[in-house]
Amino acid sequence: MTELYRWWQTGVVYQIYPRSFQDSNADGIGDLPGIITRLDYLQWLGVNVIWLSPIFQSPMADFGYDVSDYTAIEPIFGTMDDFDRLLTEMHRRGMRLMLDFVPNHTSDAHRWFVESRASRDNPKRDWYIWRDPAPDGGPPNNWLSYFGGSAWQYDAPTRQYYLHLFDVKQPDLNWRNLDVRAAMYDVLRFWFDKGVDGFRVDVIWLLIKDAEFRDNPPNPDAPPDAPPREQQLRVYTEDQPEVHDVIAEMRQVFDAYDDRVMIGEIYLPYARLMTYYGSSAKEVHLPFNFALPLLQSWTAERVRAVVDSYESQLPADGWPNWVLGNHDQSRYATRVGQAQARIAQMLLLTLRGTPTCYYGDELGMEDVAIPLERVVDPSGLHGDYGRDPERTPMQWDASPYAGFSTVEPWLPLADDYQTRNVVAQRDDSTSMLTLVRRLIALRHDYLALRVGNYRSLHTDNAAIFAYLRVADEQQVLVVLNFASAAQHLDLSSVGTTGTLLCTTHLDDSGSVTLSKLALRPDEGVVIVLG
Repeated sequence: MTELYRWWQTGVVYQIYPRSFQDSNADGIGDLPGIITRLDYLQWLGVNVIWLSPIFQSPMADFGYDVSDYTAIEPIFGTMDDFDRLLTEMHRRGMRLMLDFVPNHTSDAHRWFVESRASRDNPKRDWYIWRDPAPDGGPPNNWLSYFGGSAWQYDAPTRQYYLHLFDVKQPDLNWRNLDVRAAMYDVLRFWFDKGVDGFRVDVIWLLIKDAEFRDNPPNPDAPPDAPPREQQLRVYTEDQPEVHDVIAEMRQVFDAYDDRVMIGEIYLPYARLMTYYGSSAKEVHLPFNFALPLLQSWTAERVRAVVDSYESQLPADGWPNWVLGNHDQSRYATRVGQAQARIAQMLLLTLRGTPTCYYGDELGMEDVAIPLERVVDPSGLHGDYGRDPERTPMQWDASPYAGFSTVEPWLPLADDYQTRNVVAQRDDSTSMLTLVRRLIALRHDYLALRVGNYRSLHTDNAAIFAYLRVADEQQVLVVLNFASAAQHLDLSSVGTTGTLLCTTHLDDSGSVTLSKLALRPDEGVVIVLG
């Protein structure tokens, strides 16, 4: 049955933020050679797909999401030879590599923008979004940057404004220009020709903006003290109908190569998210599902509702995917606490669909408080939120710089790194790392967990989320206790007995009577039925 599925459906994805994974040259910043030295760890952990946040040449105004050359490696991270070696080493281990494609904007240092900015009649002027000032000389409309302030920057020499939905040093490309599309598709082909297995496409739902540049309307539900970026409904700056034509066109570039995957970063409600799978036209293989990191409350009832809603709205041929966090979201262990972090990992790795793990979450790493003088994230420096706390260095061991580097890292280390690290947890049979590794192994070993159907179970217990994963004759039951109190359940409706495969407490063994299932506080269990 597994042969009917693609690697990106059966695999476990692991996101690496390259600046923070492993420093090999003592500059305090992670790099590609450092990642190579840690591939054995990732193989041991059981992940088989690695997604790298941007490694392309960049002035680092937004730490790689401001690209100045899409076909060159940023020297901070190494050389093209280093990249080729990384790809070779991964493929030799049977692992896949995905890169981060940033098509919405470039760096203002990119040669395309330098030319575009040179004069109004430059051939590349229309490669970016330029507009005349408003009658009063101000910005063309009320569009706001995600990083705070107006999304328009005035350029005095040419007396026009350019659009930047993010940092001022990240001018937006004009995806209505066919030459822009052709150039960006050539970027994809460059990396596919090298053997890259796929891309996560940054802010893909923002590529097309309103052709009439109309003002965004106010958000009637925003409280008065909400940050400015939340006080608008981004009706004219995101999710435009024409974006689907662009994505379908981009998908054709992927499909021209054998077995490549396109994952789209899309923050939208489910009803709109599902349209990015495409209908008659193929679009992204996986529109990222951010429901769990965006949850306002971590309860069994709320999580069950989210999962059931997602499953019910998926198109017939749409493959699900789940994440708990990433480089833009607070770490889940900070959001739910260490006890429930184990429940969250069991949920992530037993739900139907492709799970994406964020580096360090397998240790239960938490957000790190960043002193004001150490803040470097542009959204933290100029906006109303910062992402540095979830981007701190990987905690490998108890040495002075956590085994990440031999010098002071670019961001501070967590206070608990001497006890919460790979070395401390690797041989600890009760650790979070041991739990994650066991869950990944179960996912690889059990067809039902890898590709089986999903069915939630009604339990009359508000603290419990229970569901079945079923493939052929194999049935696996997952029961999660979201409460800090013990729970007793009768699940005889799904069977009489089962064998315990794993508990979050990691002291699993023997047979289970389903009519008298007892869960300790904050405990989750995985049981094979029969």
